[in-house]
Amino acid sequence: MLVLEIITPEKKLFTGAIKIVKLPGTMGSFEIMENHAAIISTLGKGTVRVKELNGTVSNFEIEGGLVEMSDNEVKVLVEM
Repeated sequence: MLVLEIITPEKKLFTGAIKIVKLPGTMGSFEIMENHAAIISTLGKGTVRVKELNGTVSNFEIEGGLVEMSDNEVKVLVEM
């Protein structure tokens, strides 16, 4: 199971189990799924698209940030 946290300086926007997250990397968008290799990357302006286990899709518009993936835990630190 893949667990995602999206955090701004003010609050947590999302915490939960997901199928996939699509992120706006500074060198192009990319997706993270369960068992993805460990990664740390910068994010550019764009949309973070989250698909939850139940099929619900949520979109978050960001100005930039960082993502860290390790041991099926994704932490996304963003500016809104």
